[in-house]
Amino acid sequence: MLGAARPGRAAYGGKPEYWMSVWKQLLFSLFILVAAVVAWANLFPGSRDVLTAWKLDWLVVLGDGTGGKAGVSGEGGGQGGGQGRRQPASVVTMPVALATINDRLQAIGTGRARASVSVTPYDSGRLIDIRVRSGAHVKAGDVIARLDAEGEEIALDRARLARDDAAAKLDRIKALQSSNAATAVQVGDAETVLRNAELALRDAELALARRSIIAPIAGVVGILPVETGNYVTTQTTIATIDDRSTIVVDFWVPERYATAVKVGAPLTASLVARPSGVFDGTVSAVDNRLDEQSRTLRVQAGIANPDDSLRAGMSFQVTMKFPGDTYPAVSPLAIQWGTDGAFVWVVREGKAKRTPVRIVQRNTESVLVDGPIGEGELVVTEGVQNVREGGDVLVAGQPRVEAANGVQAAAGGT
Repeated sequence: MLGAARPGRAAYGGKPEYWMSVWKQLLFSLFILVAAVVAWANLFPGSRDVLTAWKLDWLVVLGDGTGGKAGVSGEGGGQGGGQGRRQPASVVTMPVALATINDRLQAIGTGRARASVSVTPYDSGRLIDIRVRSGAHVKAGDVIARLDAEGEEIALDRARLARDDAAAKLDRIKALQSSNAATAVQVGDAETVLRNAELALRDAELALARRSIIAPIAGVVGILPVETGNYVTTQTTIATIDDRSTIVVDFWVPERYATAVKVGAPLTASLVARPSGVFDGTVSAVDNRLDEQSRTLRVQAGIANPDDSLRAGMSFQVTMKFPGDTYPAVSPLAIQWGTDGAFVWVVREGKAKRTPVRIVQRNTESVLVDGPIGEGELVVTEGVQNVREGGDVLVAGQPRVEAANGVQAAAGGT
């Protein structure tokens, strides 16, 4: 059995035709692999850097199909001037501009009236008259309700009588003093009685006045919690009055904005329930310390409310913008990505320069970047797939200049 197996190995493995078939398959596979690498090297923008690092940049020249002589022009003219030169890549460029980064703050705040007062009576008693209704506008000093005041009116009349009697006694004593029938001590005592009577009269007038409940501020009266005939005390709320001429919005900002928010800084606010309405306001107050738990700073803003469309308790989305640093701004099409991050192709003296950048902020029509590029420099936005490091570029809309790159046109060569 073993002797019969040996001729089988020689029959398959020892024939030249078998090994020729194996080598053909290996060579074909190697060709496919090289072709794929060459295609990647010539189509992928960042391939040259990778191949250069691997010492395989000859694959790019191999893929050009020119044998390193694509730049030779004329019949013998300019000998050696175009050896190994590629045709300039046609590109579209845009100049670099300068833009200021927009630092934006958004926070949710709660609105309240500029002034809000809960009105309570000075004394206890029964309400006999309520002179306002819910939603009414009142001025400071207007009477909004009255308590029963019969006892205070009687006390006021009694105080007036006592004051008049003291004044009459003083007049009589002064008349007697002129005829030496009264002494100066008697006159002084009569004057003291008169002053006490006048003070008692003022006290009675004050007690009667406090039976009327006065609006301390101008504003809008809220829903009345009491009715005529109710017995109220000094703890009973008769009405609430809100001064809504200005709405104060309380909101909290993160710690990093603590030094940027200043009193008087402008802002915009929109209602969370109605985002279409946007209102202008200003910062009216900034707290002097941060909250230790949330690491936020309390800020107050004032929003004018001339048409009385805003109410206390509404929620607002507050937006503030702060000018930041200035950076180069390029088109989003100019941003390319390589193994080491983002970069742009800058055209300098007709050649492409690969310039690494760091993206700072993306906007709708531009991208703010940080890198060694200046205002006015041209960056490639279209045709980036044909651009190579140090390669000549032909900017669309500009005349082709070859002499500056050391290449003479065929018509000009001698």
